[in-house]
Amino acid sequence: MQSSNPILSRLGNVARAERTAQAPVEGYAVPPGYGGGNSGGYPSLITPTGVSRPMTLDDVVTRTIALIALTVVTAAVAWATLRTGAVVGLATTGSVIAGLVLLLVISFRRITNPVVISLYAVCQGVVLGVVSREFERVYQGIVVQAAVGTLGVFAGMAVLYKFRVLRATPKFARFVIGALIGVVVLSLVNLLFSLFGHNPGLVEYGPAARPTGLAIVFSLVCIVVGALTFILDFNAVEQGIRYELPVRYAWYCAFGILVGLIYLYWQILRMLGYLRR
Repeated sequence: MQSSNPILSRLGNVARAERTAQAPVEGYAVPPGYGGGNSGGYPSLITPTGVSRPMTLDDVVTRTIALIALTVVTAAVAWATLRTGAVVGLATTGSVIAGLVLLLVISFRRITNPVVISLYAVCQGVVLGVVSREFERVYQGIVVQAAVGTLGVFAGMAVLYKFRVLRATPKFARFVIGALIGVVVLSLVNLLFSLFGHNPGLVEYGPAARPTGLAIVFSLVCIVVGALTFILDFNAVEQGIRYELPVRYAWYCAFGILVGLIYLYWQILRMLGYLRR
């Protein structure tokens, strides 16, 4: 299946052209900072030490594992150390705000800097550790169940994509992106009304809140939408490899997968909380 993404196609053409036209000739070194003039406005694919190699599936896998490990370790540290009420509130609020800002900046500017992406993982780890501990305090074993459920859904979507049961066609992509925007907007609206004491009932907050039928249905929808986003992530990795994007884009692909895993974990954790009340 050929990709219809013009951005990936153009970046791939740029990468191949620069590797062909600007590769250092034997006996000569590439001058520091040299990037040529045919990149069409995109960052240079040339490094001071030579030509950037294309990314591979192994690059994406290793970076994804590294980001997940960083998130889990940070969550464990936050779980064990953040105990005082004021400290917990400050750390959680700061991490939520910083994580949201980093998410928007990385997504819209297609940042591939591993330091910036790692900061996002750390921020999410703090929130995951503190909130997961509260759920575990009320419902023993729920965190492990949510983690296993998240990995199970991820593996299932990988199998469906591998055997082309689900394909990231343009129509499918528009549907998933539209649905994701819809559930995020509705969740934010629900949160806004809840802050003023009028919860519409789409989302119930806190591990001890009593769920409504509407909240359960909305949570199921969020889980399905979150699972479908992995098809877009897998397709982005496949097309990135096909178009020979530089290895640094493996960080961006890993970031997308991490975002999906964290989102799905929250939805499954909330649903399990609903079912155990």
